[in-house]
Amino acid sequence: MNDVLLFHRDGHLDAALTRTERAMVERIQQWDPDALLKAPVEDVVDQLVDAGSVRCPELLVDQVWMPAPTEVMVAYSDFGQQYARRVTRLVLVAPFTGEKAIFMFRANRGTMSPPRVLHLTENELHLVIDEPPEEPTAVRAAFDEQLDRIQQHLSWSREQIEQHNLKVGAQVPGLVAKRREHLLATRNLQAQIGYPVRRRSDADTYSVPVRRRTLQPVRSQPAGGRAAFKPEPAMSEPDYQAALRVLRNQRNALERTPSLAATLKEEQIRDLLLVGLNAQFEGDAAGELFNGEGKTDILIRVDDRNIFIGECKVWSGPKTMDEALDQLFRYLVWRDTKAAILLFIRNKDVTAVIDKAVRKIEDHPNYKRGAARSGGEEFEFTMCAQDDPEREIHLALIPFALRDC
Repeated sequence: MNDVLLFHRDGHLDAALTRTERAMVERIQQWDPDALLKAPVEDVVDQLVDAGSVRCPELLVDQVWMPAPTEVMVAYSDFGQQYARRVTRLVLVAPFTGEKAIFMFRANRGTMSPPRVLHLTENELHLVIDEPPEEPTAVRAAFDEQLDRIQQHLSWSREQIEQHNLKVGAQVPGLVAKRREHLLATRNLQAQIGYPVRRRSDADTYSVPVRRRTLQPVRSQPAGGRAAFKPEPAMSEPDYQAALRVLRNQRNALERTPSLAATLKEEQIRDLLLVGLNAQFEGDAAGELFNGEGKTDILIRVDDRNIFIGECKVWSGPKTMDEALDQLFRYLVWRDTKAAILLFIRNKDVTAVIDKAVRKIEDHPNYKRGAARSGGEEFEFTMCAQDDPEREIHLALIPFALRDC
């Protein structure tokens, strides 16, 4: 029988895991610099963690099955004479998930007689018993013993793999940050030399100098006063979070005054929000930073690009979110755009509406990462721009419970 000896023949698992880790490190070093600077950091980290991690096989013991019995010829010796006879063969097929190669590596722990199987495919182990006993319970016990031996060896492999995966997950963010810092430092050095540089127009982002009156401005120029290259405009994360806090505070004020909220139309609420935002923020020229456009839009526009988009919508069913998201993605989206959907919920089951709205966002084809829930008061998502997964939109959903008094 040409069977397969598991956990034995292709070297030690430690060496294989080390090779995987080295390949991951080499991958980031070979990553195209423009592509690395262009891609969202979390996407790069996710890709590298996935490339450097190993999936230990998991036997799906609740899905094992048996094909029909067969007969095979087996050889035996009797007083030096070689003979062959036909015997019954029973096979048990055990599906598994994870990486097939792990079955071939020796873990740090093992036995002198590792398990054997009839076949090893990409997602199945074929266990075999020739000349099975006539008692069904004995056959079942023999197969269970084989499965248990495989599970034991997998548990030893899993211990090493889990340690490896934890190490990879911990080191990748630092590797990505260090590589990006090195590339940006090289670009700065190149710019300071003084020779003209031809650059792609979509190389990177910078923070728009948005100022809250109580904070120092976010500077878009490096310490030397000269930009290394022309980046794209973006709203800084601290300013984005500060703007969301203003919107939340105004939402809370409206919810506490239902008599006022009941009389306001959608665009009137939008105007109140604009007043509050512009009372807290100013643009580079000390003018109004947040602008209204149309009935429902709150925008920050820099260099003809929308870097903040607020959509005000009154809930009238799940289609409301479809309309809001469609309108959001129709805008000319620049890298690292920040956005908010301000959902006005009138005389409805607020919790049920919020759940439906969140599901609509999570089911959208542009959805990338999950919601960070803040006690039901705000939900944050990462979306990708239309037709470009590397351009991200940071989207907040802020529900307004505006009940009639």
